[in-house]
Amino acid sequence: MERVLVTGGAGFIGSHTVDRLLKIGYEVRILDNLQKPVHMKGKPSYIPDEVEFILGDVRDRDTIEKALEGVDYVFHLAAYQDYLPDFSTFFHVNSVSTALIYEIAVAKKLPIKKIVVASSQFVNGEGIYRKKDGTFVYPKRRSNEQLEKSQWNFTDEDGNEMEYIWTPETYACPPNQYAISKYSQELMALNFGERYDIPSVAMRYSIVQGSRQSFYNMYSGACRIFSLSYYFDKAPTVYEDGMMLRDFVNVHDVVDANILVMQDPRANYQAFNVGGGKAYSVKGFAEIVAAESGKSGIAPNISGEYRFGDTRNACSDISKLKSLGWSPLRTAEDSVREYLDYLNAQTDIQDILDYAEKTMKNLDVVRKPSKTGK
Repeated sequence: MERVLVTGGAGFIGSHTVDRLLKIGYEVRILDNLQKPVHMKGKPSYIPDEVEFILGDVRDRDTIEKALEGVDYVFHLAAYQDYLPDFSTFFHVNSVSTALIYEIAVAKKLPIKKIVVASSQFVNGEGIYRKKDGTFVYPKRRSNEQLEKSQWNFTDEDGNEMEYIWTPETYACPPNQYAISKYSQELMALNFGERYDIPSVAMRYSIVQGSRQSFYNMYSGACRIFSLSYYFDKAPTVYEDGMMLRDFVNVHDVVDANILVMQDPRANYQAFNVGGGKAYSVKGFAEIVAAESGKSGIAPNISGEYRFGDTRNACSDISKLKSLGWSPLRTAEDSVREYLDYLNAQTDIQDILDYAEKTMKNLDVVRKPSKTGK
C-alpha cells in the first residue's frame, strides 16, 4: 500500500482528506501539533485509530525527517492562520516548513511521488476589476481613508463603480502576512518541485466550509460566526454594507480536488483555484445560515463597521481545475447543514463570539467609520 503524509491532518481540511485517503486504500500518517485555539481540547475524536499519528511541529527538522520516512505522497496542509500582527510567525510556520520539506526530500533523495501544498484564495488579494471602457484594473487594497468614508466599492477616476472579475491563477497580489506566506509556499512548491523533479501542486482554496471547523479559531470564518450567533439566538454582525462577494466551497468538494491532483499527472507543477463557482453576498450567506438554523426571524446586523484589511470581493475562476474533470457538487446550503449538524452534536459549546469580536477590536482590526460622504 502507498503511504500518504498529511501535515495538519487533525484539522478541518486535513482530517476529511485523511478519511478519503483511507477509504480509497492508502495508508496515512498525520503530523500535527494540535495547537490551541484550533484544537482547544487536544486530539480530536474523529481521528481514525488506523492512522499513524505524530505529535510535532512542522518547523522541526527531526520531526519532518521522521514524518517523511517511507512516504509516497505529501499533503502539506498545516498552516498558521490568524489576524494577529505577529508577522514572523506566518513565515516561520508556513514558509519555513515548506522549504524544510523540500530541503529534506532533496538532501535524502526521497522517492516522493507528489507534494500537494495548501495555498489560499487570499493570494489573489482584491483581484481584477474592469472599467466601463473595458480596461482592466488591478487594485492593491482599499485605503483606510476610503473606508473611513464608508466607500466600500472600487471606483474609477470618474467615481463609477468598477465590475469585479473572477480571478484566475495567473494573477497574484497577496495583501497581508498570511497571503504573502501562502504565496511563498506556492512559489517554493512549483519551483523546487520542477527543479528537483518532485511533482508538486499548489491549491488556492476559497472559503472552505463543512463539519470539523474549529469553534475556537477566529479565522474559521463566516459559517462558524453566523452559525454560533444563531445557535445563541443572536443577530450575527455583518460588516460594511453586507454586499461584498465571497466564493464558498464545500470541504468534500475540496477533498475531491485534493485526490484528483494527487493522482493525475496533468496537475503537476501547477497552481489551481478550488472554489464553489458561485458568488454569494455575505449578507445573503448570513440569511442562508438563518434559514437552515430555523432563525429566519433574526436579521443580520449590518453594522457599518469594517475589518481593516478585508477584501471587498473574493471569487476564484475555477475553469482550470474543471478542465481536469473536477466540479463542485455541493451547495452552500449543504455546507451549512453539515456544519449545523456538527455544531448541534456538541455538548459543551461556549459562547466565544463576544470574546472574538473584542479581541479583533483590541487589535484594531474591526473599525467604525468616522466620516460620512462619498
